[in-house]
Formats: sequence, C-alpha cells, structure tokens
Amino acid sequence: MADRQGDDGERGSAVVDFVLVSVLIVVLLLAVLQVAVYVHVRNVVTASAQEGARYAANADVDSSVGAARAVEVVAGATTEQTAAGLVCTSAEEGDPSGLTLVVVRCSGSVPSLLADLGNLLPLEVTGRAVKEAA
Repeated sequence: MADRQGDDGERGSAVVDFVLVSVLIVVLLLAVLQVAVYVHVRNVVTASAQEGARYAANADVDSSVGAARAVEVVAGATTEQTAAGLVCTSAEEGDPSGLTLVVVRCSGSVPSLLADLGNLLPLEVTGRAVKEAA
C-alpha cells in the first residue's frame, strides 16, 4: 500500500511537464520567426532604399522621386501594410569629394508576429547613389 500512495503523487506529472516544455518551445519558435521576419524586412527595405536612390540619381529624373520609388518597391516585395508603415525621404547631399549624392532614408518599424504587441522593432536604413550630370 505504501508504494501505491507514492505513485499517486506522481500522477499527471508527465502532462504538466509536457505543457511547460511545449510553452517554452513555442515561445522560442516565435522568437526565431520574429528575428527572421525582422532580418527579411530590413534587407528588403535596405535594397529598396538603394533602388530608390539609383532611380532618382538618373540625369533625367527629379531627386525627390526616390522616396516614392523605395516605398513602391517595398510594397511589391512585402505587403502594402509594411510599406504604409514606412516614412521615406529623398534629397541631394554633397559628398566631401565634391560629388552630388541622392540619399534616400527610410524609417519605420517591423510588424510583430503577434498583432497585440504592436511594432516594437525600429528600422532605419539609408540608400545612396551618385547623381548623374545632365
């Protein structure tokens, strides 16, 4: 009888262990997925800012259209919602060597996998290209 009472104290412990470990694994999986989303969106926005700067650096194109081009590329590569969350600017700046650069800056945040958390991951990238002479 003493052994039977000892067994009663262990009943259900496997279920509790499974739940605790499962919650930990799911949290780690979501964290890894969030990092993957952040890296992907950051790379897309960086490439889009560079594309916008190259587009605006053409001789027959106004430098101010680089920001719109960057947002357009982001919308095509990700979602309209991600593109709408970005603020991009485009301007000409001087280089110490005397060249004129078109600089496209985009800032915003990466959406989280859990919508209730909001946008916790800030994002700020810059793309530059040498302006062609007219």
